[in-house]
Amino acid sequence: MVWLNCFIFMVSSVTSSGAFVLQQYVPKRTLSELQVVSFRYAGDIQPGKQTPQRVVLDESILKPDYAEDGLPKKNDQVFPWMIEVKSPTQIQKMRDAGRAAREVLDIAGRAAQVGISTDEIDAIVHQACLERGAYPSPLNYHGFPKSCCTSVNEVICHGIPDDRKLKDGDIINIDITCYLDGFHGDCSEMFAVGDVDDAGKELIQTTYDSWVEAMNFVQPGKNYNEIGAIIEDYVVQRGYTTVRNFVGHGIGSLFHCKPNVLHYRNEQMNGKISPGHTFTIEPMICEGRAEALKWPDQWTATTVDGKRSAQFEHTLLATSEGVEALTGKIETSPLQFWEKTGGIWLGNTEAAKQRSIELTKKATHE
Repeated sequence: MVWLNCFIFMVSSVTSSGAFVLQQYVPKRTLSELQVVSFRYAGDIQPGKQTPQRVVLDESILKPDYAEDGLPKKNDQVFPWMIEVKSPTQIQKMRDAGRAAREVLDIAGRAAQVGISTDEIDAIVHQACLERGAYPSPLNYHGFPKSCCTSVNEVICHGIPDDRKLKDGDIINIDITCYLDGFHGDCSEMFAVGDVDDAGKELIQTTYDSWVEAMNFVQPGKNYNEIGAIIEDYVVQRGYTTVRNFVGHGIGSLFHCKPNVLHYRNEQMNGKISPGHTFTIEPMICEGRAEALKWPDQWTATTVDGKRSAQFEHTLLATSEGVEALTGKIETSPLQFWEKTGGIWLGNTEAAKQRSIELTKKATHE
């Protein structure tokens, strides 16, 4: 081969006078490249251009063990019913991480307006995490390229921020996790971009209400495998479906650990709820079919029929009295349309209910 003007050519033949006849050489595509070219997307959302992966250079920020090479090193419990009980010190660190995640999520939500790209939202999230002394947990987790997940319309979860700009009528889930002082706080919320149609609002409302129903169920001694039936029964009666491919999870010093929290009716032996457990409930509810279509990027999952999906998530702490949200809304959080009937949810304990009433009143009057 010879190089000419930065393109690759090969000699295809030689004339009788000895001159070379050059033909442009087109290298074969790799399997992954062929998958991208031939992949059939389910809806209007398709991958855009990504900026280079952001980095955390501040040495004062504690990083998770996967930050450099993408590979988590710590192991979880072997059996699904063996669930870590957090100490008071660990719980306080979880509260701090949850508070940071809530602040960052509120900032990201305010930025979710017509015309902003999801990559710009990711940049805002990245900076907001650093300002709080936190590492953005998704960054390089098993190689994930960005600092948050942005899932628009038919994207169920794990959407990678890129140069696509949000459009009037979009619905978007922004998923934030902050790693602070050795512990993760994980939460996500829906945001309506511009003027969303009634069907989109109803999807969001139903998803939120099913999530609250499930969280209100949580009490010590109840089974984790009972949570899914509450969600599935609620949404199916209203014409929606619940995704089975992704689950809620335990959380703490590990990003994902026991228990697995399924969002559909099941009989898996995933243990009983006990004080000191920290975990997420995060149902993904769809307008149409609930099967997930994974993109060639090996992260983004959409509905198979291109219809929309919605999701909410809290990091939760089980207590002797019930459950409270460690990523619950705070004094500066906005009141969204789906909270106007039942108010802001902070937990099912008496103390949490009282805080919810006070916070909802304050948000309503602002």
